[in-house]
Amino acid sequence: MKKGGKRFEIACYKNKVMSWRSGAEKDLDEVLQTSSVFNNVSKGQVAKKDDLSKAFGTDDLTEICKQILAKGELQVSDKERQSQLETSFRDIATIVAEKCVNPETKRPYTVNLIERAMKDIHYSVKANKSTKQQALEVIRQLKDSIEIQRAHMRLRLVLPAKDGKRLKEKLKPLLKVVESEDFDDQLEMVCLVDPGCFREIDELIRCETKGKGSLEVLSLKDVEEGDERLE
Repeated sequence: MKKGGKRFEIACYKNKVMSWRSGAEKDLDEVLQTSSVFNNVSKGQVAKKDDLSKAFGTDDLTEICKQILAKGELQVSDKERQSQLETSFRDIATIVAEKCVNPETKRPYTVNLIERAMKDIHYSVKANKSTKQQALEVIRQLKDSIEIQRAHMRLRLVLPAKDGKRLKEKLKPLLKVVESEDFDDQLEMVCLVDPGCFREIDELIRCETKGKGSLEVLSLKDVEEGDERLE
């Protein structure tokens, strides 16, 4: 952290810094390798007390460490930064694949296909934005290059009576909205789901009913463009 024209560094466990910032980690000793404040950690140059008092208005090391932890810039190697960017790129593609469909085929895209499309438009990850915010940005940008639509899929599920209740419980976490339900000789449900759940629902019905159940895509329901939240 640069303050008062000088640079101050603390030695911490990188994986714990994010936990501390999110509030998950409360024990400062778990985050810091040492409670000393340095001008240069790798050279072992400890900051002078006077410099600390001038810059931070206190010489309380714990208080200063907390300030640097909260507002300082986390130093990562090029290799670590590259790895983080690759992980974020994949996470963004996964969110897009979960939330979007090809409106022509009414089927979801695979994560690999979305990743390829993102590379084609030269999308670069922004470290200061969340993956969900960036996923919304990617969806907007991809509309110029591929057929893509943010939508829920409206499905009709038909399940044999003997499997109905048991399967309904297993399916419940995957369904966004159940629009109608009819239990007679068999259980028939019309529901809205996120595209990312489609394959899992399809597999569940095929395996659990041994091919006796069925799944049909009825239509797509647009998610309003103004809905800037990705749940």
